[in-house]
Amino acid sequence: MSYGQYLSFERDGNVGVISLCDTKGLNLVGKGFLEELDEIQDLIDQDKTLRAVVIKSEGDHFSAGIDLNYLENVSSQFIMDNLVWLQTLYGRFQELPIPVIAAINGLCYGSATELILGCDIRIAADNARFSIPEVRFGLSPDMGGTTRLTHLVGIGQAKRLIMACDEIDAEEALRIGLVEIMVPHEKLNERAMKLAHRMANLPPVAMRFAKKGINLANESSVGASLLFEQAQSTFCCGTEDQNEAIRAFFEKRKPEFKGR
Repeated sequence: MSYGQYLSFERDGNVGVISLCDTKGLNLVGKGFLEELDEIQDLIDQDKTLRAVVIKSEGDHFSAGIDLNYLENVSSQFIMDNLVWLQTLYGRFQELPIPVIAAINGLCYGSATELILGCDIRIAADNARFSIPEVRFGLSPDMGGTTRLTHLVGIGQAKRLIMACDEIDAEEALRIGLVEIMVPHEKLNERAMKLAHRMANLPPVAMRFAKKGINLANESSVGASLLFEQAQSTFCCGTEDQNEAIRAFFEKRKPEFKGR
């Protein structure tokens, strides 16, 4: 295990918790941060007993984004050699068959905003502030920012945030759809964990197909999405978990799902 300097990982029952834990307090994204994230994602991918993931910060800020000292040494050759890996890293949470929830407090800038865009649900504390200011530094977002932000908030808002480098607060982020939930700062982690556990206790096969179906609908035609619904329904109907869910409902007891 080599992570722990920038990120920590622990379990709370069947929920995995990734915490941004840089002692300097800004959780800047650099080489060590990215390598630790990659290692933790591998652990999550291999652990088939996990049913949800929460990403949060242990400090006053989620993340102030890329470490400019790290960025200063990035060349075109580095980008050609590494950008596919970096994009895959930030998109990997979308490929997991379980829900991934981001709990955001304080600053969430640049690369950190791109990180939460790859999550399934974003919960913001009322003190959160968002910005994606890469253009100010002679760049354009390259880890999913122009792609996922446009899908999430629409082309006009994406252009405003990226091209004007606007900074917005949690209330505006909620209004435009950048986050799904806003809560008082002191309730942030409680709300995120409560939602994660609720989703973790639902049938895992149904959760996997629901996430896949929604992602597909966001990226393809209505016809292709309906075809996927037909396929997933054929698979899900008659599974052990579906039968267990129905029996437990009628028997007024907590269901026990096995993922099959």
